[in-house]
Amino acid sequence: MTARETPAKLRYPREIWVLVGASFLIAIGYGLIAPALPSYATSFDVGVTAASVVVSAFAAMRLVFAPASGRLVTRFGERPVYLWGLLIVAVFTLACAAATEYWHLLLFRSLSGVGSTMFTVSAIGLLIRISPPELRGRVSGLWGTSFLLGSIAGPVVGSGLVAVSLRAPFLFYGLALVLVVVLVWLNLRRSALAGRAESDDATPPMKFTQALKHPAYRASLMSNFANGWVVFGVRGSLIPLFIVAVLARGEEFTGFALAVFAAGNVLVMMISGRFADTRGRKPMALAGLVMLAVGSGTLGLTDNVWLFLGASLLAGVGAGTVNPAHSAAVADVLGVKARGGGVLAGFQMAADIGAVTGPLVAAVIAEQWSYGAAFAITGGVAGLSVLFWLVAPETLPKPRADEHKAQDAAREDCCKDT
Repeated sequence: MTARETPAKLRYPREIWVLVGASFLIAIGYGLIAPALPSYATSFDVGVTAASVVVSAFAAMRLVFAPASGRLVTRFGERPVYLWGLLIVAVFTLACAAATEYWHLLLFRSLSGVGSTMFTVSAIGLLIRISPPELRGRVSGLWGTSFLLGSIAGPVVGSGLVAVSLRAPFLFYGLALVLVVVLVWLNLRRSALAGRAESDDATPPMKFTQALKHPAYRASLMSNFANGWVVFGVRGSLIPLFIVAVLARGEEFTGFALAVFAAGNVLVMMISGRFADTRGRKPMALAGLVMLAVGSGTLGLTDNVWLFLGASLLAGVGAGTVNPAHSAAVADVLGVKARGGGVLAGFQMAADIGAVTGPLVAAVIAEQWSYGAAFAITGGVAGLSVLFWLVAPETLPKPRADEHKAQDAAREDCCKDT
């Protein structure tokens, strides 16, 4: 039995499907409230700037609380932190629905960011613990695809709820999260895979500084920073402005262009995860980053609609290609038995920092020079990540035949219900 043959013979543990389903529902809820939040904020008789502060406060709290979330995961384990994080978001999202003043909404939305980073960091840790090493790329692709599909479906559902009331999306999302907490607890409370093994307490946690010495982890941080800059930052801030100012198209075309980018993600993420498990993390990370750099870098160089959509699709394919690869590489560096909440928090923070700084830097460059220069710098950030991956070693594990037999036997009971 070889390392390349094993993934096809292994099945996903049931716990992975639980986390994937939860990810989909969480993403739908996030998509529900994202379009309604600015309008809801302005309903408290505040201006556009104050409404933007509410949006930014959530991301800022995620970034600030990420190190503490990592320490909580190391101290208490992934499963309880995941559940408590979901519950915190549920409670304060429901509180947002009941807000009577602007500062109430700002406070409750900020506190939701604390819970969000708790369940995000712990979810990554759970996936590492549960996933067979030979399936890490596929699991990462499956998890990312579920979240992306939920993010696409959310605004569609949310538009109908907003027609009823601006508070309705928050109420619906809060109640849905409570249901997710119950379902995840029921399905994982007796799971040996999701629980903390006794040997974990004897294993010293991997520190962020230790992981930082590994070239593959440094490369993953840089590529996740680029991913945050492009996908979570510039895509949502600069592209809509470029479409109106340069392409002279309306909001309906903006939605279509963003959907093209998302489609590129969805089309390749599962395929990329499979190749990351069979061909290696490094080739897929390099291929994805090159496409992300070229696609995002050329977005602002044309006023031709079809070329713009082609560049957007290429950037989306690039992002979908690199995501499973660098997530799997972080899991390889950390290992199944290692405790490393700080390592996981650092990986998440890299994307959050990119998402915060990307739109700001790109906006200043666009105002002072041009949109073309702003998108070129964006492509350059992804291109810089390529250099980090060129010197990084391959981390794809190659277990021995006897290890395969032990893994198959250990997961026989866990997978028999799937």
